[in-house]
Amino acid sequence: MNKQRVRVLLAKIGIDVHDVGIKNLALNLRESGMEVIYTGLRTPIDAIPKIAVEEDVNVIGVSFLQGAHLALAPLLIQKLKEYGANDIPVIVGGIIPHKDVHKLKGEGVADIFLPGSRFDEIVAFIQTLVTKTTTKSSYG
Repeated sequence: MNKQRVRVLLAKIGIDVHDVGIKNLALNLRESGMEVIYTGLRTPIDAIPKIAVEEDVNVIGVSFLQGAHLALAPLLIQKLKEYGANDIPVIVGGIIPHKDVHKLKGEGVADIFLPGSRFDEIVAFIQTLVTKTTTKSSYG
């Protein structure tokens, strides 16, 4: 079995400039053996699908701390569909009110990681998610 490294695109969309959490996540994902592409601050939402396809990523992770998650996460998923990349799952982290978690999942977000989420849980979720999507696309 050809075992490829998991590739994760991490992004900060819009005006959000708080990047300590996403940088820590990037470090932990790398230490777990994943490849990480971090787009940096203020990434235009239209750029993310293009970068994701060009970098052949398995998962996109977006961090929100400015409160625009209900507008921007569904818009990102729509942009991925328009770009023909809707098979790339999106995970969200950051300051997300509990009442918004169900809404985001209903819009197609694979999962949401709130403050206090452990890095090993995020790593395990991504590995499981990639295994499921790879198996589905390879065999189904």
